[in-house]
Amino acid sequence: MSASLILLIAACVYLAIGVPVAFALGLSTITALLISGNFPLIVLLKETFTGIDSFPLMAVPFFILAAELMSGGSLTEVLLKFAGQFVGHRRGGLGYTNVVSLTFFSGISGSALADAAGPGAMMIRMMDKAGYGRSYAAALTAATAIVGPIIPPSIIMIIYALADDRVSVGALFVAGLVPGVLIAVAMCVVNWKVSRDRNYKGDGEHPSREEINRTTWMAMPAILLPVLILGGMRAGWFTPTEASVVAVFYALLCGKYVYRTLEWKAVPNILSRSALLTASVLMIIGMSASFAWVLTIEGVPQIVANWIVELNLNAWTFLIVVNVFLLLFGIFIEPLPGVMVLVPILAPVAAKVGVDPIHFAMVVIYNLTLGMITPPVGGLLFVTSNVSRVPLSDLTRELKPFLWAHGLVLVLLTFVPWLSTWLPHVMGYQ
Repeated sequence: MSASLILLIAACVYLAIGVPVAFALGLSTITALLISGNFPLIVLLKETFTGIDSFPLMAVPFFILAAELMSGGSLTEVLLKFAGQFVGHRRGGLGYTNVVSLTFFSGISGSALADAAGPGAMMIRMMDKAGYGRSYAAALTAATAIVGPIIPPSIIMIIYALADDRVSVGALFVAGLVPGVLIAVAMCVVNWKVSRDRNYKGDGEHPSREEINRTTWMAMPAILLPVLILGGMRAGWFTPTEASVVAVFYALLCGKYVYRTLEWKAVPNILSRSALLTASVLMIIGMSASFAWVLTIEGVPQIVANWIVELNLNAWTFLIVVNVFLLLFGIFIEPLPGVMVLVPILAPVAAKVGVDPIHFAMVVIYNLTLGMITPPVGGLLFVTSNVSRVPLSDLTRELKPFLWAHGLVLVLLTFVPWLSTWLPHVMGYQ
């Protein structure tokens, strides 16, 4: 039996019995190496460390730290006030506030889980007190938090650029802006429909112009962080990795000297949380690298590529097949290992059938991210259920209209490539 077949069977078994993804990938690699006997076990260590030995990958811990610093500096409250002043008075106002605030926060955190656990948890409590169904508030939060990895800066996009050298981190960051806004609009449409049907009312209070100006001025430093990152990268002032360090210092200055809510005594805790999250991300990346190495050395990417090419699929048919496959794959595995394992296999095939690499990247990232809110394994569902204290069954039931909306957005992103490619090409990315 070939090492690649043993690898895939072992991975399925380990995931089925509930082994965490990173350990499942590592254990399946060890199992394949031991049973096949074709390679020494030292390969696991070598490829694991090779997988994380990358300069662009250094951006991950710094973006995580920047997000933690911003969150520790009362950023959540500032963004909630900023978003609420525009839409809070309308029917379903707190739902709109939830969507808008999570969209803004995603431009800082780059993580769906961080969005749900931070401002999302706060919005669920506020919506519950205002008379919204708690399960509906939790479903809206989980569905909207998907925008976290889409709007830059995004950890998944950094990992994708490492797995496919045809795209750059900067191009992917820019490419995520239009799809991210489109997702937010789709969530607002669902909220409008549900709020009308259930008569969820706004707070009825429209703030004065002076209050709007004051709140906007307070929120401006936080909102400018993504602008600083993208603008600086496009102007050539710094690389994505250097941009992450700039983001850390910017977040520190904002929290300590602009908002004046970040205390030095809170910094050790922030560093500790960032280190733990970074360690978990890097462990997944390292184990995924060794897993992918076995597939590569066995020639699986070439076999799959040749098989698909022989089918004579056109670009659109290929994208439909990939969408179905990734939606099923994403149910059982997290986005990060999904990108590390699948992109080296699928990206070359996409290039052969004529799919734009930026367009394909956004389709893959969005598909795998959707897996976070699809039962039974969706990690975002468990986080949201935990912070909201809503049973998973109730959360899943309320999630249905949002899943339909996400499906429509996915169709648009798949068959309207310029939604992903227009802005990067305008800004000079190819």
